[in-house]
Amino acid sequence: MSNISGISNASYSDYGSFASGKKINSAADGAAELSIIEKQDTQTRGLNAGANNIQSAKDMLNVSDAALGSISDYLQRIRELAVQASNTATVSDSDRSNMQMEVEQLKQGISDVANYTSFNTKPLLDGSNPAFNIATDSNGNSMTVNGANATLDALGIADFDLTGDFNIDDIDKAIDNVSSQRSAAGAKSNALEYAYNYNTSAALYSTGAKSRLEDLDLAEAISEKKKQETLQEYAFFAQKKKAEEEKQKINVLFG
Repeated sequence: MSNISGISNASYSDYGSFASGKKINSAADGAAELSIIEKQDTQTRGLNAGANNIQSAKDMLNVSDAALGSISDYLQRIRELAVQASNTATVSDSDRSNMQMEVEQLKQGISDVANYTSFNTKPLLDGSNPAFNIATDSNGNSMTVNGANATLDALGIADFDLTGDFNIDDIDKAIDNVSSQRSAAGAKSNALEYAYNYNTSAALYSTGAKSRLEDLDLAEAISEKKKQETLQEYAFFAQKKKAEEEKQKINVLFG
């Protein structure tokens, strides 16, 4: 009867595999395979977490870039007013005063964008966060994303005044400064995109390898179970027949 008992135990184990959809449910099902599966699961989870971090960093850079773009628009308008104010032949001091009023409003707009642009409560353009470390892979390795500084002082236009001595070059330098920061952020965004693509691809392959070890091949499992059931029935009938034969021998001897 031990053979029947062994087959029955295997049958109960099969029901557990069918219920979970996995052929490795515990160390008893395959200690070596379980160890590999756990390592692959750790790697996959780390890669997915890194991919999420990268995506958040890219979102942060997109917010920063949009804000810097609006600052660039403000600067372009200030430059336009500066060019107009440079025309001493037709522009009066009163005209320049009116232009300066608009310049002050534009400078206030730049200041507001620089001081209040944030991502998840972290300021992005006021210079208070010169760098962000982004954990990008399953081992916690990081990539540095530089923060921007677009305050009036950083751009060198805090005292820009069309009613006094001014130099359009100051605005040009500020525009170049903003463009340079946007370009650097764009290059970093591309690097993050490469890292993101690697993480998602590696996670996909790791998940596939884990699945091949862990997941149950349902068609094969059903076929194997039917084979086990057939063997179990055969063993049962063979045992029953043997018992009947033994009974007949006893009847002959003592009949």
